[in-house]
Amino acid sequence: MLSEQSAATVRATLPVVGAAIGEITERFYDRLFTARPELLRDLFNRGNQAAGTQRQALAGSIAAFATHLVEHPDERPDVMLNRIAHKHASLGVAPDQYETVHRHLFAAIVEVLGDAFTPETAAAWDDVYWLMANALIAMEARLYAGQGVTAGEDTWRAWEVVGRVEETADVATFRLRPVDGAPAPGFRPGQYVSVQVQLKDGARQIRQYSLTGAGRGGSEVRQICVKRVRGEAGAPEGEVSNHLHARVRKGDVLRVSPPYGDLALGETDADVPLLLASAGIGVTPMIAMLEQLAASGHRAPVTVVHADRSPAAHALRADHEAYTAKLPDGSAYFFYERPEAGHPAELTGYADLAALPPIPAGTRAYLCGPLPFMRAVRSQLIERKVAAADVHYEVFGPDLWLARS
Repeated sequence: MLSEQSAATVRATLPVVGAAIGEITERFYDRLFTARPELLRDLFNRGNQAAGTQRQALAGSIAAFATHLVEHPDERPDVMLNRIAHKHASLGVAPDQYETVHRHLFAAIVEVLGDAFTPETAAAWDDVYWLMANALIAMEARLYAGQGVTAGEDTWRAWEVVGRVEETADVATFRLRPVDGAPAPGFRPGQYVSVQVQLKDGARQIRQYSLTGAGRGGSEVRQICVKRVRGEAGAPEGEVSNHLHARVRKGDVLRVSPPYGDLALGETDADVPLLLASAGIGVTPMIAMLEQLAASGHRAPVTVVHADRSPAAHALRADHEAYTAKLPDGSAYFFYERPEAGHPAELTGYADLAALPPIPAGTRAYLCGPLPFMRAVRSQLIERKVAAADVHYEVFGPDLWLARS
């Protein structure tokens, strides 16, 4: 971990670096994409770059990692690092790219801090960077090895679309099968794959989508559920989601990564009470989890919570209900901002655990949805004595949890 000298320097300079980290990350990305425009075209999410959310996420992760090192010098924040490593592996990030990032990031720090970034300060923050980078490189190497691929290579495999189902006006399920006929990789319920598509301008943009189950049509079929991201409140439209909705049909071929993601049911979940809480398209990993729990005959209580705009907008609602009903001790609570006639038993408004029976002792929770939803549910769970370590979450897109905590 950090040497005592580096820890003291980082502790002393953290307020200065933290105050400037937003400007530093902005300069960093400007330098990086000027030198390596293909990274913006074919690796980074252009929508997140335009909205500034990826910059916020990077700033938050650096600040959180450095803060953890100086506050807990004998520990490493592996939960945070593991989440980042899974996302990097799904993109095919290679070890040499960390050197590229280091070069442009430290040049940006010098530009912003000037003389305040002394050689001693630079050496200490260099320690921070390489502690984080080397930890991620090692984690990603293990993930690649587990999938039988090489870092930076073999990320993409051709999958044919063998079925498409319109779940709602804005959500479609795509059923996929490997073109080469080789076995489909196994996955843990809750994991996702990256999908790379070539857009009209030639860019190969990548997005992650949760696997919603093994799919119908044989053991080699996998399925993903894609919500069309519409441009609202000044935010750009989702390039990849709109491409998939408008242009991809049965018989088309997509480039898909192996499955990754750390929001997945664990072996120790078999005998513990679970709470699966989702909102909007965050339902997708929960469906895979419920399918597995129903298939395994999970006997401990399972509480299912979902929030959506309306029953019509609730994708995979039939699966949500059917899998919950198969559980020996399962219960579902659906909250809708705009209830509809014919659904009198549903709850109105935002998700509120106060409307549920008491949460069983020892419950382990899995959350997926917009950050405000997950923060609210997490707070309510902790108020109900659920251990913070037992609350797990998945963020679609840049992880701004750390950036705003």
